[in-house]
Parts: sequence; C-alpha cells; structure tokens
Amino acid sequence: MPHPTSLRRTPVQRRSAERLSRILDACADLLDEVGYERLSTRAVAGRADVPIGSVYRFFTDKRAMVDSLAQRNLERYTERVTGRLDAIPADDWRAAMDAFLDEYLAMKRTAPGFSLVDFGTQIPVGAPDAAPNVRVADTLTDLLAPHLGRTADEALRRTFLVAVEAADALVRLAFQTGPEGDEAIIAETRELLRAYLARTLD
Repeated sequence: MPHPTSLRRTPVQRRSAERLSRILDACADLLDEVGYERLSTRAVAGRADVPIGSVYRFFTDKRAMVDSLAQRNLERYTERVTGRLDAIPADDWRAAMDAFLDEYLAMKRTAPGFSLVDFGTQIPVGAPDAAPNVRVADTLTDLLAPHLGRTADEALRRTFLVAVEAADALVRLAFQTGPEGDEAIIAETRELLRAYLARTLD
C-alpha cells in the first residue's frame, strides 16, 4: 500500500484498494509512454477505466500520484529483497549486497514506470528528509543490520546512505550507456560497493 502521506484517503475496502492499484498501474504505464511532464490525471483515469473523481479521491495532483507509485516501488523492492535475504547466510554481507543490487536492476529493466520514477529520484519530493535515497538507505539498513547481527546506528545508516548514493549514480550511468544497463559499469559498481562496505562490514 502506498505511503499514507501521499494519499488523500487510504482505501479500507478491497474494491477501493483494487481501484487504487489500477490507477497506479495506469500511471506507471503512461510514465513509460509519455513521461512525467505530459502525464495527466485525466489520462490516468482513462487508462485505468475509472472516473476522474476516483483519481482525485486518492490524490491531490499528479505529483502525489507519482509519489505513491514511487512508494509502492520501494515496498515491492523491500519484499523482493526480504525474500532473497531469507536464503543468505547471516555472515555473507557480499551476497546480501548482490541481492540488493540485482533486485534493483531487475525492477529497472522490467517494472513499468520504474526507469523514470524508481523510488522518487526524478520527481519533486519536497522536504530534504523525504529524499528517496535516504528512504532507501534507511530501509536497507533496517533489513540488513538484524540479518548481520549489527546495530542500526547512525554510523551504519551513513555508510549505507553513501553506498546507495554511489550505486544510484553509477546505475544511472550504466543505463545511459546501454538500454539494459552496461554490464561492465555494473560490474565496476559491484566492486566499488564491496571495497567501500568492507571497511565497515568485514
């Protein structure tokens, strides 16, 4: 479910939740087709086959709608990573890091709208503490720290924030270089992350 702060109304009935999901699916598809600037709430309503009033029942504007899509992306990413962690030994942080990167790359290549929005990187996000990479880093810290038997303190959060920022920039470069992500740049990204994280996690 999208983050409640981006919704005017949180759905409580299954029918309403399904309608919200259709709206976000339509939003994602249209982002791939027309981009953020040409996206409109009316076009989303038409694609989702819902009245325009249904869109405004949930969202004040397209920015709020896209922010909800970004939050849903983060939740789906978290579910995917959590599933991978269950099969990774607690002391193998390198395998965990590979899982984080692999699942991000998989969504980048296959999830509708993700190449533009991912977790909110390329849309207005408001206050600095709402920055998507901070949210991603906090999410990963909260997942990985217990898995490794470590405390999610400020130092570890800062380490993961630096890693996420670096990976974000390099993955963007990889996808600017090739439509599926330049494999050589992705390999360099893995090496950089391993070298940086080893100082803290070894």
